[in-house]
Amino acid sequence: MTLSLTVSDEVRALAPGFTHVAIEARGLVNGPSTDASAELLDDAARRLAVRLGGRAPHEDPHMAAWREVYTAFGSKPSRTRNSAEALAKRALSEAGLPRINLLVDLYNAISVAHLIPVGGEDIDRIEGGMRLVRATGEEDFVTVAGGEEAVEHPDAGEVVWRDDAGVTCRRWNWRQGPRTRLTEESTSGIFLLESMAPMPVTDVEQAATELAELLEKFSPGASIAVSRSLSVRQRP
Repeated sequence: MTLSLTVSDEVRALAPGFTHVAIEARGLVNGPSTDASAELLDDAARRLAVRLGGRAPHEDPHMAAWREVYTAFGSKPSRTRNSAEALAKRALSEAGLPRINLLVDLYNAISVAHLIPVGGEDIDRIEGGMRLVRATGEEDFVTVAGGEEAVEHPDAGEVVWRDDAGVTCRRWNWRQGPRTRLTEESTSGIFLLESMAPMPVTDVEQAATELAELLEKFSPGASIAVSRSLSVRQRP
């Protein structure tokens, strides 16, 4: 892996059962959603329904664990859901999953099928390394409000992903900022699969393998590296 990913001791203390698997990919081919990516999303919704067996997404033990952690850092999980629960809720609705672009469709399909938060960032738009930290409340989070660029600040103690320029994703994996998101012009990406105990680490690794295989399928010749991180630490 050429991109540095670190997790602060404060986050480790808050969520000792946290695991993330990273996939770094270069030489990707992105573009608009296709019939093939739409089919993957539809299949993921079917796999999710089987996994849940009639339960609501938040009743799954893995989603319940994420809700506990969100509550621990001061967020209301029924209002600001982790990305996997939010996507699962949409997947089970009449509207179904959104079609964004090819790369986003691929990782959203994996997120829904495995009920794991998965995010994707454009490596070329990241400044320095990425760090998972508890915010001071002074960091900048550049977003869009009413069609105009706006700057927000996370709550003090909120868990955020950030780089040298500011916050890239608020409330752990709730809302990604537009600065580093994968666009149709993106050719390099870092994909993060995040889990909490009681989900077995092998389940997260299996999901990462499936995503890596999809990236290889849709971007033949891309350079893809998978890395699991359980103990990389860095003080905020």
